[in-house]
Amino acid sequence: MTSAVERAQTQLRKGVLEYCVLASLRAAPAYGLELATLLGRDRVLLASEGTLYPLLSRLRTQGLVATTWQESTSGPPRRYYELTDDGHAALDAFTATWQPFRDAVDSLLEDPR
Repeated sequence: MTSAVERAQTQLRKGVLEYCVLASLRAAPAYGLELATLLGRDRVLLASEGTLYPLLSRLRTQGLVATTWQESTSGPPRRYYELTDDGHAALDAFTATWQPFRDAVDSLLEDPR
């Protein structure tokens, strides 16, 4: 049985994980495991790697990220993900709407009247 906290986390992840991935790629390209480690470090944003790779594939299909293969010194080649111009635009749009949205939610949680 899923707890109320788990249900709330799942719903919040569905809404923001895509943009957290884009934000993680803002400074530099990264490969999947790198992103999984970064996003999963506190177990809040990413519950499992199983949700990340389908999301990365969808972002690629939507043209928000581009991929390249690069050789690795410690194993097989790695697929690196990098923001496209459309990815930057999507992240900018989310950033512009996030703070007012977050502030409105915080305001209701602190004082619903």
